[in-house]
Amino acid sequence: MYLHPLIASVPPADRAALIRSSELRSYRRNETVLLADTWTDSIYCVASGLLRAVDRDVTTDFIRRGDFFLGPSLGEDRYQTTSTLVAALPSSVYLMPIAAIRRLCSTYPEVTIGLLEVAMKRITMIRGQLRRISSLSAENLVGRVLHELTQLAPSGSGGYDKRITQAVIASYSGLSREVVNKTMRDLESRGLVRRDEKGIHIPPNFASTDFGSLLPDAPAEQAEEAHPMFDPELFTMPEDAGNAGPKPD
Repeated sequence: MYLHPLIASVPPADRAALIRSSELRSYRRNETVLLADTWTDSIYCVASGLLRAVDRDVTTDFIRRGDFFLGPSLGEDRYQTTSTLVAALPSSVYLMPIAAIRRLCSTYPEVTIGLLEVAMKRITMIRGQLRRISSLSAENLVGRVLHELTQLAPSGSGGYDKRITQAVIASYSGLSREVVNKTMRDLESRGLVRRDEKGIHIPPNFASTDFGSLLPDAPAEQAEEAHPMFDPELFTMPEDAGNAGPKPD
């Protein structure tokens, strides 16, 4: 069963305590997960599906399976989000209390380092996307986004989920929907884009990329299926987390 790499080294009793304090929620495609300017006391971890962060109608980021959406700081137990979080695909999301994550960070430095690495990689990806928007032609930019979607929302071999709309692609690429539609129709007429019932497919070498993955790629799964974030056997652990023995120095 899927166990998030970030807490793989945390002792079972503490992992079980995190499970008990977390909540799993399911969202339909295009359903709002979190509104901008809302105060929340949770970190959002995607168990299945795909979320997108939206700022003034512009998609600034995607949060895929195993990735986190968190506030600008973990210094407090709550934060006010500046972005709206929307389900780009049917998604299952764990709401993990910041207070619980703060306790893990204070005890296990590897958890802190893991969260820092995720945040740094996301910043690098956003900067790369901004650079591409400012420097690439419409065709090259759309090609990069399509290639990225094959990793964010994989469907079959070399394809992405066809429920990702051209409007979402336009929002993320900084182009109008009309330009995206025209570009994709042109790519399709040249055999560079192919559609079928499983998704939208592009050749593996269609676009060279300068973006990296936030976490190691996991096998493609159905978007509607909720994947357990933690090993279910952890639920059989004693209620008293103190029975786990002394914490490591």
